[in-house]
Amino acid sequence: MRIGIIGTGVMGAFHARLLHEEVSGTVVAAVADPDPERAGAAVAAIPGARAFADAGELIAHPDVDAVLIASPDALHAEQTLACIAAGKPTLCEKPLAYSVAEADRVLAAHRAAVGDGIPLVHQGFMRRFDPGYVAQKREVASGVHGRPVMVHSVGRGVATGPGATDESVIFNSAIHDIDIVPWLLGSPVVAVSWHASAVHPGAGSGSLSEPFLLLLRTADGALSTVENALNAQYGYDMRSEVLCERGAVSITEPHRIAVSAGLSQRTHLPEDFRPRFADAYRLELQEWVSALGEGRAPTLATVEDGARATRVAAAAVESMRSGGAFVQVEAPR
Repeated sequence: MRIGIIGTGVMGAFHARLLHEEVSGTVVAAVADPDPERAGAAVAAIPGARAFADAGELIAHPDVDAVLIASPDALHAEQTLACIAAGKPTLCEKPLAYSVAEADRVLAAHRAAVGDGIPLVHQGFMRRFDPGYVAQKREVASGVHGRPVMVHSVGRGVATGPGATDESVIFNSAIHDIDIVPWLLGSPVVAVSWHASAVHPGAGSGSLSEPFLLLLRTADGALSTVENALNAQYGYDMRSEVLCERGAVSITEPHRIAVSAGLSQRTHLPEDFRPRFADAYRLELQEWVSALGEGRAPTLATVEDGARATRVAAAAVESMRSGGAFVQVEAPR
């Protein structure tokens, strides 16, 4: 399977390395990036890969069988539509789009192209492949602890990148939680409310309203929380707890080991997403490539999942602009 990667920033370069070194049944055939230096650096370690300045050329090239979109968020919808028009299987990193209208355009084009056939487009919600989240969902779904009644999902980072806004943090970071909460509960989000701390965490936060909380109400009646603080400074720290009627199921990451010595115990926190979710990305990519090679539908998040997440994120932004009121979330048309 010859993969073309659009975007060679941190995320695109990470995908390129995983596909080249750790995923079987595939080669990185091409990358596209308007920055020739970045594109050149990305292909330097991948024999035979070609570099394009234009994403459209990569999508149309006959030597590219499938496309992975890791470009800036605002380009995702347009590039996904181009891949659908070209009939190329596509894995689009989150988010699918920054507006409900764009997400609906992609959804309509995809349905028109594939009907009831094997989906062309999948969404990069890799937490669904993380061993911890998979085990958590399995334990909750077993029913031994009773019905799940609440999820607490926490996302903390060291520092945001340049140009981050309250809106982009919701669409680019909290969107993972927006997807994983209904996935864990098996029930879609029907309303969302946004609330921010009046105290900024200090260095790096700039004008961001953080930490902030999202309250997610799902169709099953559960009320869940999402905490997001991307300038927490102390480390990359993702947490998840599902409270059930007769127990609670928590992920123990990010600490894989604890070292006891000198009358103390210490653990290590990663600096960013790459060490924490390397297994999740590798497993997601392997499933995508294997399914394409076998002619079956991959078990990745669907374009419908991406459209739903966009709707919830847009509702969260509306709540943010209206004093934290609960905003109803309509199902994708």
